[in-house]
Amino acid sequence: MAHAAITLEIKDHIAHLVFNRPEAMNAMNRDMWREIPEAINAIDVDASARVIVISAAGKHFTAGMDLSVFGKPGPYKEAEIGRRRAHLRTDIMRMQECFTAFERARMPVIAAIQGGCIGAGVDMVTACDMRYATADAFFCIQEINIGLTADVGTLQRLPKLIAPGIARELSYTGRRMPAIEAKQCGLVNEVYATQAEMLAGVMTVAREIASKSPLAIAGTKEMLNYARDHSVADGLNHNATWQAGMFYSQDTKEAMAARTEKREPKFEDILPVKGSMVD
Repeated sequence: MAHAAITLEIKDHIAHLVFNRPEAMNAMNRDMWREIPEAINAIDVDASARVIVISAAGKHFTAGMDLSVFGKPGPYKEAEIGRRRAHLRTDIMRMQECFTAFERARMPVIAAIQGGCIGAGVDMVTACDMRYATADAFFCIQEINIGLTADVGTLQRLPKLIAPGIARELSYTGRRMPAIEAKQCGLVNEVYATQAEMLAGVMTVAREIASKSPLAIAGTKEMLNYARDHSVADGLNHNATWQAGMFYSQDTKEAMAARTEKREPKFEDILPVKGSMVD
């Protein structure tokens, strides 16, 4: 499929999605808002990739929302005001789904961030499983600086990734958090000197993840996300139910055999999402 604002390559079970609007600092225009979730959902449905890497061309990861998204009148500019407001709420929730797709995908999503990660960029990367950055990277909850409340995921996810007080400071002040501080507070896993070094490091992590059982990875992601949003007791109960269904997969036997035979294990992909009873 041809894309206007991103590129996508799947190789050796790794999907690499690249924001490709460097001339606009990868500001998220309508094409990006459409193409990013479409690509993530397609990768999840196809299931040939076992990990997704998100990176960006150019100097900056993303400048956030492209102002052109706000510039075009909506389809209901003449409608009754209550109905317009209700439609806007639905529109915002659809935009939230663009990044919730990262969490819903069965495979881990890794963000590789250079330069600015601003506004909607923070919404996006907080929905990823892991974040890596270059030394020149910074994070900014830009919405507060232009009189808005961030509304696409930052305020819900960031306080579960870093200390709530720091999350509130960033949200209230709109200051830039440099990469080294982001690593110190746990927002990013590692900081690299250059983008090339970062991508090499991220791909090493991605290859390691791709070498594991994709069924076990999907279960691990499901459990981690569920535990984040539920009590320990609820998480343990959900984990037991999952394990009761998945414990006897062939992947465990293959992993044990490979270890005994001192070779790399070979796992089947998880099944594509097709051929269901309603298709």
